[in-house]
Amino acid sequence: MKNTDFEKRRWETVAQVLGICGMIMIFFCTSAFSLTPKLQGYLIDPNEINQIHPVDKKTIAGVFKTGDTASTVLKPYLPLKTIFQLEKQSRPIFPFTRFKAGRPFSVTLFQGDFSEFEYEIDARSRLVIQKTGNQFDVIKTPIQYEIKEETIRLDVESNISTALKKAGYCPSLAWELSDIFAWDIDFAKDIQTGDRFQLLVEKQFRHGEYKGYGQVLAAVFVNNGSPYRAFRYTDTKGRAGYYDEKGKSLQKSFLKSPVNYSRISSYFSNSRLHPILKVKRPHPGIDYSAPKNTPIKTVADGVIREIAYNKTMGRYITIQHINGYETSYLHMNSFAKGMKKGGSVSQGDVIGYVGKTGLATGYHLDFRMTKNGRHINPLDTPKIQVEPIPEEEMDRFENRVAEYVEKLTDGQSVALSSP
Repeated sequence: MKNTDFEKRRWETVAQVLGICGMIMIFFCTSAFSLTPKLQGYLIDPNEINQIHPVDKKTIAGVFKTGDTASTVLKPYLPLKTIFQLEKQSRPIFPFTRFKAGRPFSVTLFQGDFSEFEYEIDARSRLVIQKTGNQFDVIKTPIQYEIKEETIRLDVESNISTALKKAGYCPSLAWELSDIFAWDIDFAKDIQTGDRFQLLVEKQFRHGEYKGYGQVLAAVFVNNGSPYRAFRYTDTKGRAGYYDEKGKSLQKSFLKSPVNYSRISSYFSNSRLHPILKVKRPHPGIDYSAPKNTPIKTVADGVIREIAYNKTMGRYITIQHINGYETSYLHMNSFAKGMKKGGSVSQGDVIGYVGKTGLATGYHLDFRMTKNGRHINPLDTPKIQVEPIPEEEMDRFENRVAEYVEKLTDGQSVALSSP
C-alpha cells in the first residue's frame, strides 16, 4: 500500500515538472517570435547588397596652365585663408611661387572634402599636401616608379643621336652616354663611323604609363676599336657613380669637353688665320661649334675668378682650379643663374650658354686652359682619377657587375620594383 502511494506521488511530481517546463518553452518561443520584427530592422535584405556604394573618394588630375597660381588651382576646394596658410607652411619645403606651367597636379577628395594635393616638381620628386583631421602635412617626396630594364645595342653610322632616333629610341640617351664617358671620350671629335655601343637602361612607368628613361645602369662603348665600360654602382653610404669593370672610377679631375655633343671648328694653334681680322695670330683654345644656348659645363671644381664682358671675348667666365689650372669660357650668350665672382662651382655644373658675343662669326664656345699662367692645349687635359671602389666593397661591386653583364648579353627586359 505504501509502495502504491509512493509511486502515485512520484508520477504526480514528474507531471508537474513537465508542465512547468512546457510553459517556460511556450513563453520563450512566444517572446522570440515577438522580437523578430524588432530584429528585422538590423538585417540587410539580400536584394539591397548591390546598392551599397564604396567609399566616396575622387581624384581630379590637371596641368598647371600659364598664369595659374596655387589659389587658382586650390580655391575650388579650400578657403583662401587656408591656401595662404599652406603657402607659408610650404615655403621652406617648396615655395608655391615655383609652380610651373605644364607640370601635372592632382587633387583628391574624400566624401566631397579636400583630402590631398600632389604636384610633380620634376621627374624625380613631388610636393604632397595631406589633410588629417584639421591639420595639414606638407612634404617633398620622391616619385615612385615601376622600373623595367631595357638593353639597347646599336652601331654608329654618323652620330649617336641619329643612331638612337633611327632605331626608335629617345635621342636624349646620347647626352646620357656622353656624360658617362665625358672623362675619356670627347664626343665632339672622337666619334667615328663603325663605333658601337650597348646600354642597360631603366624605363620608368607610373600607373602603367611610360614616363621616360631613368638611370643608365651599364654601358659599353667601342670607340675606334677600343672598348670603354661603365657600370653604375651605389656604395654602402648611398653614393653613386660610374666605374669600369675593375672598380676604377670613370670620373677624373677634368672633363674632356665643356659642351655635350658639339663639333670642334677650330683647334689650339700658335698661328691661326683669324676669321674676322684676317691676320694670323695664336689661338690658345678650342672652338666648339654648337647651337645657340647649348649648356656649357665647367670641366672641374673651382672658384669663379672673373665673370665679365669685353668687346673681344664677349661674355666670359674664368674659373680657378687646383694645382695652378684655370679654364676660360668665351662668347657666351648668357650666364647661368647664380654665377658670380668668388662663387664655387662643381665639375659638370652649367655655368652659361653658347652664344656669339664679342668678336665671333657664329655660335660657338672658345674654351681655354692655362697651367700656372701659361696656355696649354685643352685636349691634353690631365687625367687624375677619383678614388676606386674600396677593397671591402669589391665583392658587392663585382656581383653587381656580373648581373649587369649578364643582362647586357641576354638583352631581356626585366620588371623590377621601384628603389
